[in-house]
Amino acid sequence: MTAKNKLGTESYKGVRDFFPEDMRVRNYMFRTIRETVESFGFEEYDASILEPAELYESKTSQEIVNEQTYTFTDRGDRRVTLRPEMTPTVARMVASGRRELGFPLRWYSIPNLFRYERPQRGRLREHYQLNADIFGSNSIEADIEIISLAHKILTNFGAQESDFEIRINNRGALKNALMQNMNDEEAEMELSKMDKGNSELSVKIETSEETRSIIEALKERGISNVRFDQTLVRGFSYYTGTILEVFDTNPDNNRSLFGGGRYDNLTTLFDDEQIPAVGFGMGDVTLRDFLETHGLLPEIFRDPKVFIGTVDIKPKDAQDIAENLRANNIPAEINITDKKIGDQIKLAEKHAATHMIVLGAEELKNEKFTIKNLDTREEQEFSFGAISEQVAFILK
Repeated sequence: MTAKNKLGTESYKGVRDFFPEDMRVRNYMFRTIRETVESFGFEEYDASILEPAELYESKTSQEIVNEQTYTFTDRGDRRVTLRPEMTPTVARMVASGRRELGFPLRWYSIPNLFRYERPQRGRLREHYQLNADIFGSNSIEADIEIISLAHKILTNFGAQESDFEIRINNRGALKNALMQNMNDEEAEMELSKMDKGNSELSVKIETSEETRSIIEALKERGISNVRFDQTLVRGFSYYTGTILEVFDTNPDNNRSLFGGGRYDNLTTLFDDEQIPAVGFGMGDVTLRDFLETHGLLPEIFRDPKVFIGTVDIKPKDAQDIAENLRANNIPAEINITDKKIGDQIKLAEKHAATHMIVLGAEELKNEKFTIKNLDTREEQEFSFGAISEQVAFILK
């Protein structure tokens, strides 16, 4: 391949490469999310990114289906879509295993999702998204638990209640108000227009008893940044009751962060038995924007790792020390180059090592080594005896 015909190094427009430093941030975010969600008793699930196209054509927003999905025909002449959202997939999974599963379920996943959109701040063509759902409960206690979880995730990242606002409405009540003057299909079309801000109607609904009960219950839990918003619609037609949306209150990022709601009919796509459900989806792109806007993204420190430099010895001569460290849960990388020690130090830093041990013939003979902190440049000398305990103490 000639130089003129070489492939470019740019990624596909609207997607991301995650270099190790980016992965440290992503892993921090996902770790905090997982710890919070699992503290509420949720269990993790996953599925393929490929689904039959008809799964989304049945209930997903027509705008997404017609304009934003990555849909193609496979070699078996089947129409396949890269998942643009996770809710239809989890509904399919729950419907398929309904007889073996113990309801109510608390399930979560952090899938990679794909939509053909115009890339902009907070919106890319692929992103990761926490999906947390409770299946099998009609009780508003499930709605309250889901909203409490959304609140807890943000506060566990260090957010104050003044940093965000949780707005809720009831899509069923709004649809019923519309259907006083139109049929079901017309009401759904008007709801879609309202979600995009294109409706010419002004529909006023009072706070339902259910919504008031949810807000009061959340206040009793110490959650006071929840309010009723009669303009809140959310575009997915599968929502049937409570809907929620979380907004950043900072004027530098004054936007919706994530949302969700109750969808009690989605499993009837697969059979006649209804399984009530409520949940939300939180995208990693808007979450990171929120954390950065509020100064909540901490410096992500490297995990401790030892680079074992070698001088005039073979890599295998350092193997025993490396294996000793690894056996005690201390990551250790052995130099496999012929670089001089100064260049090995630079290599260790590029490889995100926090500490370095230099081994040469003299160190092996005297059974002593020096460990260098690559951040502070401080050095300490130790004997080979009990090396892992000594290194572990230094790395704390």
